Amino acid sequence: MAKKPNVILITTDQQRGDCIGPEGRGVITPNMDQIAQRGVRFRTCITPHPMCQAARASILTGKLPYSHGVRDNGRDLDEALAEQGLGGTFTAAGYATHFIGKAHLSSQQTFHPTGRPECYQSAADFGPDWTGSYMGFQDVQLMLRPHHHTKWSAPPESLHYEDWLHQDGQGGARWQRAKDRLEPDTAHFQAWRSGLDKEWHSTEWIGDRAVRMVQDKGDRPLMAWISFPDPHPPFLSPRPWCDMYDDTPVTIAKHPELDLDRRPWWHRAFVEDRAKPIKQGAEHNAGGIDWGQKGELTEQALQDLTRIYFGMISAVDHQIGRILDTLEQQGELDNTIIVFTSDHGEWLGDHGLLLKGPMLYDGLLRVPCMICGPGVAAGQVLDDPVGTIDILATLADLAGITAAPSHGRSWRGLWEGRETREFALSEYEVDACRSAVDMDLMTVRSRRYRMSVDMRTMTGEMYDLQDDPDEMTNLFDDPTHRDLREDHLRMIRTRPDDMIPVSPRVGWH
Repeated sequence: MAKKPNVILITTDQQRGDCIGPEGRGVITPNMDQIAQRGVRFRTCITPHPMCQAARASILTGKLPYSHGVRDNGRDLDEALAEQGLGGTFTAAGYATHFIGKAHLSSQQTFHPTGRPECYQSAADFGPDWTGSYMGFQDVQLMLRPHHHTKWSAPPESLHYEDWLHQDGQGGARWQRAKDRLEPDTAHFQAWRSGLDKEWHSTEWIGDRAVRMVQDKGDRPLMAWISFPDPHPPFLSPRPWCDMYDDTPVTIAKHPELDLDRRPWWHRAFVEDRAKPIKQGAEHNAGGIDWGQKGELTEQALQDLTRIYFGMISAVDHQIGRILDTLEQQGELDNTIIVFTSDHGEWLGDHGLLLKGPMLYDGLLRVPCMICGPGVAAGQVLDDPVGTIDILATLADLAGITAAPSHGRSWRGLWEGRETREFALSEYEVDACRSAVDMDLMTVRSRRYRMSVDMRTMTGEMYDLQDDPDEMTNLFDDPTHRDLREDHLRMIRTRPDDMIPVSPRVGWH
């Protein structure tokens, strides 16, 4: 019997598709690039949703958000549906399944206890010895507070990372030290050089545990989701990574001015609402700072934001290198399928915006995506529009196991030249209580165009990414592009008729 391949999915959080080495913005990612060189890189891979929780539920299940119910952050995935996803599929096939890092497969900041380990109000119920199972993964090492816009809480309101950080009773002090701004300070409140030594940051903690997992692998094949929470904001990085780009040219946003007059109505509504004081509770308002604000995006601020953001990415890349080296040392690299991607992107100053929301510009919609390993062609770069909902179907196909039906399709036919793809879909139920407006926002990314439509009002935006890669000219209402708009609406309407009711809102994040 042929030896089953190991499978490792590595994800970051909020990494733009143009922020890897081959895209030419100046970020240095030799180990991400190595995965691409050993296999296939997809230049046009999109997120199915621009928010963490919904995007991750789609990666897990292979379904678009309106078919798994998590249409926004703060809505919990049905656990029975989750069990049919990545972890449960490979567990049932005899794999040793692991999750390390930021899961965000359940809501963290909730109105009431939900009974789930990732809920601030329920984490204490699980205790320091709990290691799963969770969402189909048999062994988990998780984070309750993956980002520093949240307040610190000592165990037992904690998970594995926080317990480790607090091992000598100093977790709160370390959490605060991460917020200490080292000199030279930056020109933006959302970015700084972190005072916490790199050994205590979550990127290194995740890398250490991933390396140990590979070293301790037993006879069973390994399936792991290794999930780094960086480069999600606030943008902070320790030395040496925070200084890595000080003397290196980096490409900042080309059009950092708000240009709301040429956009559909919800752009202005969202921006004006976001400028108001935070309304989602103090838990994610650490230090009395409204971390949902974009601040002033001066040229110096954009330089600082971009350099720290790149440093966060390079720190993750270093840990990916450690994982690859360990696989090679253990004689497992050539028998391991590796996918690298991100849950969604980041505006990073484009069109005067920072963070994320219901404006699906390319920086937010497109994510890095590459795959290598047994059964994968080497050295290919493909332009077919694909989505991260395809990961489950692809990995199951390559591993020779059966997965539950999903919207995803295996990529194998693309690199073997048997298939092509013309478009990929993304969808977002925008909720006024969280994001200022109520919309059913459907997005299609074809080979040349990106179109987003509010299906309630049938208003939208469409951009020619070949002639207008910076998305400056909205063609949606242009009479000369009416047929093209209708073609893309037909693409949106090809989505399977299997929507389920939206999951109840149980919290904010």
